[in-house]
Amino acid sequence: MMRVDAVVIGSGAGGGVAAAVLAQAGKQVLVLERGRDLTFEQIGRDHLRNHRIARYAHRSGPDYEDSPRVIVDEAGNEQQVRAHEPGFHGNATLVGGGTRLYGAQAWRFLPADFAMAGTYGVPAGSSLADWPVGYDDLAPSYERAEWEIGVCGDHTASRRHWTRAKPYPMPPLPEGLQARALRRGADALGWDVLPVPMLINSVPYAGRAACTRCRHCVGFACPAEAKNGSHNTVLRRALATGRTRLLAEAVAERVTCDSAGRVTGVRWVDRSGARHVVEAEVVVCAAGAIETARLLQNSPTRREPQGLGNNHDQVGRHLQGHAYAWALGEMDEDVHDGLGPGVSLATLGFAHHNEGVVGGAMLADEFIPLPIAFWAWNLPPDVPRWGAGNKRYMRENYRRVMRVGGPVQEIPSPHARTRLDRHVRDRWGIPVARLSGTTHPETLRTAAYIAGRAREWLLASGARRAWTAEVPLRLYAGQHQSGTCRMGDDERTSVVDRWGRVHGHDNLYVVDASVHVTNGAVNPVLTVMALAYRAAERLCADW
Repeated sequence: MMRVDAVVIGSGAGGGVAAAVLAQAGKQVLVLERGRDLTFEQIGRDHLRNHRIARYAHRSGPDYEDSPRVIVDEAGNEQQVRAHEPGFHGNATLVGGGTRLYGAQAWRFLPADFAMAGTYGVPAGSSLADWPVGYDDLAPSYERAEWEIGVCGDHTASRRHWTRAKPYPMPPLPEGLQARALRRGADALGWDVLPVPMLINSVPYAGRAACTRCRHCVGFACPAEAKNGSHNTVLRRALATGRTRLLAEAVAERVTCDSAGRVTGVRWVDRSGARHVVEAEVVVCAAGAIETARLLQNSPTRREPQGLGNNHDQVGRHLQGHAYAWALGEMDEDVHDGLGPGVSLATLGFAHHNEGVVGGAMLADEFIPLPIAFWAWNLPPDVPRWGAGNKRYMRENYRRVMRVGGPVQEIPSPHARTRLDRHVRDRWGIPVARLSGTTHPETLRTAAYIAGRAREWLLASGARRAWTAEVPLRLYAGQHQSGTCRMGDDERTSVVDRWGRVHGHDNLYVVDASVHVTNGAVNPVLTVMALAYRAAERLCADW
């Protein structure tokens, strides 16, 4: 039987950080990653099969047959879905997790993001709550993430929104045609804008090259290694200590406990189906909001028969993501110059304190669309979906349609949740996730407001016409899934404490977005990294 100091389950944004901090503190670490260790050739080129748009599936996991999920709609109808199918609510499953393929926007949460309930009150039927920590608690960890993983941005502009002790380690990426048009529109409207901070090298950094400005960034591995993720930063440092072992295609089945209910390690399954047990002093869960909740629920004990940390039926609740709100504008001139990543200019003016709605969103331009994504998402309502008219419009307007939108902060609902399905099991015989519920209706009111501001910006930037996309009432738990192991001081309404430690367990931690009380008005990955640094530092200090 293998024995280590710590097992980290998942190798993405939180897991990679935790592994590095623990290994650099002298601990023996085992990282279990259910996905494969994929090459650039496998996930760096295919415009039809990629994680950005899965119309023709993708290679970035999970495998199609491995882990189905059961989706329950509002009428109680059940549907079994598999990876790549609509409604699966998947995120990338491979070494490095979503950071291998992400768009790499590196936003800090705004101070008001940590105090949504105190700022707006609690809408009826929602589970909106304040975090037990605030921005000032996380600021040092944000700074560490920005410097150790690598972020480019404009620190002068960012200081209008956050207090900062240090600037970004790199300047922002250059602005392209799209950003220049939007900057003109923002000036006309009197809106404050700033460059989007990115986990991308704008200049050579930490031994890795600068961004080459290729057109297919989000959803793809980076050909220059200029996109900074777990796989090419913190995981490498963890492995370089000689105290970390990384096992790919290793599925954590349950967290093991002794007869007193104390966590003792992890039982896991290899690709052949063989089961193994590793003993550990500490277990760190970083498998994503759906899979971390599923793992805890699949780990019952006599003391906690519904799963670890789940005596108050909180594990799996408050499942959320972001309800993206968009507008698209048709311009008279080209706004796509072919220089990636595309997203570059944002406003935070509608992230909070909008009249008549709760919360809001950052608004920014969008990544350069793949042709198939342009066809799926960017066509005006009056353009045919097929035939000569469709082809003509795409040929004439592919470079002239601009998309602006943002991640609307969801109002969480206790009814949006993931549980274990009693009947369906994955290929290893483990009960699968059963997802149910929707976002709170208040989220849609905010989304409609944000879409209106996006349209206003496009028209001010020179669009000859602009239109918005509907945000439906449904569950939003894909790439930005969060909330299922909520952080809080009261174990009756939360799963982990303010350090990410599961209530009632001194050696079981969660360091992914499961712990988010709310998911911010911006992309959440830098907050995942910051919380992982904070939790791992505290764990080492207490060890």
